[in-house]
Amino acid sequence: MNVSESLDMQRAETQIRGATLIESEAALKELVTRLVDEPLYGIDTEFHRERTYYAKLALLQVAWSTGIALIDPLSVDVEPLGEVLRGSGTAILHAADQDLEVLERACGCVPSHLFDTQIAAGFLGQSTPSLLNLVERMLGRQLEKGDQLTDWMRRPLTETQLRYGASDVAHLLDLYDVIKDRLESRNRFEWAMEECTIALERSRQPLVPEEMWWKLRQARQLRNKERGIAQELCAWRERRARTNDQPVRFLISDLAVASIAHRPPKSRAELEQVRSVETRHLGGGAADEIMEAIERGRKLAQSELHLPPGPQGESIAKPAIAIAAAWISERASQLDIDTAILATRADIVAFLQDPPAGRLQTSWRNELIGEPIRRLFAGDAAIVLHGSSLVLEERSGIPFPLDSAHES
Repeated sequence: MNVSESLDMQRAETQIRGATLIESEAALKELVTRLVDEPLYGIDTEFHRERTYYAKLALLQVAWSTGIALIDPLSVDVEPLGEVLRGSGTAILHAADQDLEVLERACGCVPSHLFDTQIAAGFLGQSTPSLLNLVERMLGRQLEKGDQLTDWMRRPLTETQLRYGASDVAHLLDLYDVIKDRLESRNRFEWAMEECTIALERSRQPLVPEEMWWKLRQARQLRNKERGIAQELCAWRERRARTNDQPVRFLISDLAVASIAHRPPKSRAELEQVRSVETRHLGGGAADEIMEAIERGRKLAQSELHLPPGPQGESIAKPAIAIAAAWISERASQLDIDTAILATRADIVAFLQDPPAGRLQTSWRNELIGEPIRRLFAGDAAIVLHGSSLVLEERSGIPFPLDSAHES
């Protein structure tokens, strides 16, 4: 470890020890004033959702160039922090999906600009690394190891919890600097920022209750009226869970939905006999509402059915897709980019539809992957095995001579 790295570690440790606990409106207002003009700030959340539909925010951690604050949402409304999120600064988070959901509900908005260290690290060959691993690999530091099962809703928070919470944001700005430098040296910083923007936009897309049945493990096996019943049951479950702030599993299980769809009960007595239906969850009008949902599903017109995207790519030869996927995997290794970020099988199939769709038809992916794949499937290029590597070459058009004696 060089002198600069040692000083950085000492600074981070000093920040953790000196983290400020925010428990009053006045202190939060002062913090917002301090942060609103910060160009970069790290943010993280601790929450529980075991017994609720919506995550319950238990602690909100913020780091900036000279400090760390731990905001206690059980003592003060964190909504004023929305002024910072809506500002011009860039929020640095790690694996931001769930944090963005929590921030949206608690502060009324998500950050205007996002840098997700997990996404960005994928452009440096890191495959969905944890924050702990990323900090160790890139900064040579050890994160505080907290109890994964700690109760963040209990007060007062312990010294261990406070140190763990502070540690989760203490290194984000330094990670940003290191990752940004490495990305810029490879001309990939804009790629990473584009991907973070996509993640930010995706986080705000509402869930459609009528599409929740797509998540059933048995969804593909459902047919005809079974689909309508499953759709209406899952839509009812989703809306009631949101209204009552309950986990969907507290209302009716996936197995129970599938069982009801296959053999719909005609009465409450029959409903109580369905596999995986728990009678303790049928109170408060739930049983009547389930029966009404079943009836709606029976009567659902085909035009009202929300069908999941069909299995695409059936018109495209599976071996061809497999070859393209193998070449993309090889290309990802050469470029030192996580394969899932570069392109997935679904990306390949979407791109080969008529008209093309998906991520491979635009921006940097089109140049790196989309256009070569288009030329491959148009017959203008070929993939060959060169040593142990797959190489995309101009196609010669000269057939390989085969032994005619073995041809049919």
